[in-house]
Amino acid sequence: MKVILIDQHHGRTKTVILRGWLKGILSFFFLGAPFALGYFGFQLSISQNGDYVSSESAQKWDRELKDQELSLKEIKAESQQHIEALTIRLASLQARLTRLDAVGLRVTRIAGLDEGEFDFETPIGVGGLGDSQQAGYSLFELGMEIERLERTLEDRETQLEILGEIVLDREMESDLFVAGKPLKDGWIVSNFGQRPDPFTGKLAFHSGIDLTNGRPGSDINTVAAGVVVWSGPKSKYGLTVEVDHGRGFTTRYSHAAKLFVDVGEVVKKGQRIASVGSTGRSTGPHVHFEIYKNGRVVDPASYINRTDR
Repeated sequence: MKVILIDQHHGRTKTVILRGWLKGILSFFFLGAPFALGYFGFQLSISQNGDYVSSESAQKWDRELKDQELSLKEIKAESQQHIEALTIRLASLQARLTRLDAVGLRVTRIAGLDEGEFDFETPIGVGGLGDSQQAGYSLFELGMEIERLERTLEDRETQLEILGEIVLDREMESDLFVAGKPLKDGWIVSNFGQRPDPFTGKLAFHSGIDLTNGRPGSDINTVAAGVVVWSGPKSKYGLTVEVDHGRGFTTRYSHAAKLFVDVGEVVKKGQRIASVGSTGRSTGPHVHFEIYKNGRVVDPASYINRTDR
């Protein structure tokens, strides 16, 4: 590499030949200097405009911060509304649970069931919410408490349903149980078994009992629930009603003046089915009452005061 030097005073020139490392240093200086100056100028420009960029960013951040504060206030207000609404619902659930427990306990006692089988006396686990802000209850805590109460309510409602079914079954069992007299305030005037025939005076088998209360036209009532299988005249029995009670039991009510039920009708225990009369082979107003068990006639007197099931 050749470098020409010029003397301004004398106008003379001198040529210098550069070799090796000196040539490399001088080349780097002349070629790298413009790039270095450019980079320095770029950094200087950034440093001069730095105050302007920071100020704009700060204003932007300030606006965003204020927006966030406003959003937080709105969220807090909305959360407080949710807390108040959940608190009201919680109180409502507690009141409902208290009423269910009272009903369940009363039904259990009336039905004579084992109170240990249906737990309606255990106090409800509740907390005094009071002022939700002071107490520090969160939406999550309220939600958990409501879920717990809802589960307890479901449990109580299930127990009440089972209890209702048990009571209903007992009522049905009681209704189907053959017991009692078909004539209110009536008394037996002729017993079951061998007796003198009222028309012939000869000894004859009496397949039921005769009851009267001295008042013709009195109601004849069923001694158990069942289905009417006969309603109408029946030879010597006169106007007769027969009721099938299931489990092999059938009852017969005869010598009626009037009939109030039809074949196929479902009747309840104690329901009026006829009125006292003297139709058929009869000497006066009374009701002839028979009970059949598995097709065989039995003494109705043993069922009048029947209590064992």
